[in-house]
Amino acid sequence: MSETTAPTRVIAGSFLENLLAKQPELAASQLAWLTALREEAVKCVSTLTLPTPRDEEWRFTDISLLSNMSFTSALSASCLEAADVAHFYIEEATTRLVFVDGFYAPQLSSTSKRSGVAVSNLSAAMATHATAIEPHLGRHAPFINDAFAAQNTATLHDAAVVIVQRDVAVAAPVHLLFIATQKEFVSTPRCLVLAEAGSAVTVIEDYVVLSQAHSQEEAHFTNAVTEIVLKDNAHVNHIRVQREGSKAFHIANCAVSLGRASNYQSVSVALGARISRYNLHVLQTAEGATCTLDGLTLISGRQLADTHTCIDHAKPHGISRQLHKCIVGGSAHAVFNGKVMVREGAQRTDAKQSNRNLLLTAKAHIDTKPQLEIFASDVKCTHGATIGQLDSEEVFYLQSRGLTEAAARNLLTYAFGAEVIDRIPIASLKHQLEQTVLEQTTGLP
Repeated sequence: MSETTAPTRVIAGSFLENLLAKQPELAASQLAWLTALREEAVKCVSTLTLPTPRDEEWRFTDISLLSNMSFTSALSASCLEAADVAHFYIEEATTRLVFVDGFYAPQLSSTSKRSGVAVSNLSAAMATHATAIEPHLGRHAPFINDAFAAQNTATLHDAAVVIVQRDVAVAAPVHLLFIATQKEFVSTPRCLVLAEAGSAVTVIEDYVVLSQAHSQEEAHFTNAVTEIVLKDNAHVNHIRVQREGSKAFHIANCAVSLGRASNYQSVSVALGARISRYNLHVLQTAEGATCTLDGLTLISGRQLADTHTCIDHAKPHGISRQLHKCIVGGSAHAVFNGKVMVREGAQRTDAKQSNRNLLLTAKAHIDTKPQLEIFASDVKCTHGATIGQLDSEEVFYLQSRGLTEAAARNLLTYAFGAEVIDRIPIASLKHQLEQTVLEQTTGLP
């Protein structure tokens, strides 16, 4: 290591340890495996450092702004009533878990009472489903070499837990709502979704800021980890929405394990945060698994949004489809790195990946890196990426139909993003996000 990189590394390491030092002391767990999991993560935090652009996986994303800030844990959640957050609720979701500043808020939540479905925070879930949780919590999102996942696991004290029993299909979506209200604090949200064989569920993972009590210009740090397990023939729809404050920092890891003939469908939307990073890793553990990953990044100003995905076809007959779009205005910077891995023996894999990017200004910036790594001979795999601006002929056509140039550009920009939003299977959320995209595209660049 050169002399010029060493100081940066030391500062980064102390940032993580300072975060741990400012966490409230965790209550001793009665479960030895959970205590051991935390202790292992604490050891990792003491040795790991924050990534820098000198690391290949972070070469387009500089988070020095984050490491130079000071955050503390909220000692308690803000006292909120249902009326304060009702506008975040999704009308189709009769089951809801709400966390405020990292603390479970039972007065704002609505847990499932249906047989075969358990939706609760970690302590309640442990009382009835500890044996089901142990093999999966902290087992799919590795933290040995990931500083942020390690810090999240080291402070693991609560989580949103969704368990769907064998052959149970949940018609209404489950809403996991994480609300930020305080400035200069760090929260470590955790989610575990376990879909047993033959089950089906739709889960909405939603990160928001309460603007009434929290200025959009105040910084906070969200470090989230989600683990999703699909057993044989299970079906999970996963909608993830990140719409935090304009000066927030949002780092997230999501690990998905696919069983035989399972089906995972994901739509992720990134709208907020000054700096955000989303790592999504999907592992096919048995034959015939299918996944569809759709994503939209819509940013402007000086925002930086980084999306890293990996679809790991480890077994034969896997199918994957991916579409990720970025709309970038102002001086914003978007990053997309999508890897499709086809391992030796994973014959008859069928994978398609597409990344389409729209630049709205001369200062907007996009780095894209689609990747195929194929070690099997009998496969069908394609990928591609495009970066461009609005088509002048399309703008002219709309102007000829009576629209102003600004209205024409806004309409085309909105349509570009709406293709991904339209894939969300929940009408009220889709409408809500369509309105947000329309408002933001109208204000761009």
